[in-house]
Amino acid sequence: MTIYHHILARRCWIFDLDGTLTIPVHDFPAIRCALGMSESDADILQFLASLPADEATARHARLIEIEYELAAKTAAAPGSGRLLEHLFQQGAQVGILTRNTREIALHTLEQIGLKGYFSEDHILGRAEAEPKPHPEGIEKLLAVWDSVPDETVMVGDYLFDLQVGRAAGTATIHVDSSGTFRWPDLADLSVVSLDELFEVMARGAG
Repeated sequence: MTIYHHILARRCWIFDLDGTLTIPVHDFPAIRCALGMSESDADILQFLASLPADEATARHARLIEIEYELAAKTAAAPGSGRLLEHLFQQGAQVGILTRNTREIALHTLEQIGLKGYFSEDHILGRAEAEPKPHPEGIEKLLAVWDSVPDETVMVGDYLFDLQVGRAAGTATIHVDSSGTFRWPDLADLSVVSLDELFEVMARGAG
């Protein structure tokens, strides 16, 4: 057993989508520029929420166009398929919590061949819950699964994913292909890929 067995044996797994289950393709500075944001506007969704209604609607529409364009360019992250298959075989609950829309998440999952692992009701986007790092999305999934944070893992590649896990009281796994792991205090386990996460899990089960 690995020292992470108590985490890896949990029955509920929530994944970020873009950059976690997919190969990263988002150029966030370019997206901010396309939306007319300044360099001081760090959070795209907060920026859009601050705009007058008509302006926000127009820029939301542009953001959705960009997100569909990006979905067409991405692919499944290495190891994502066999990790999800392992969790499926173990009878785990799996869900997605994304700052994208549910519709684009479903489109992306179909594009990368992973849609079959997820129930649509277990994919929460920015319209279904307050965006990460607010814990509402995790809380909603746990209510549906009749579960608790101590049985749950949040997996993601960015700060918001780790923060939302901490806010909800789940375990957190940071996936960072660069290996720099910028937020060590927020991650219970850090891996460079889902392939590595699967290998750690397989060793623990052996």
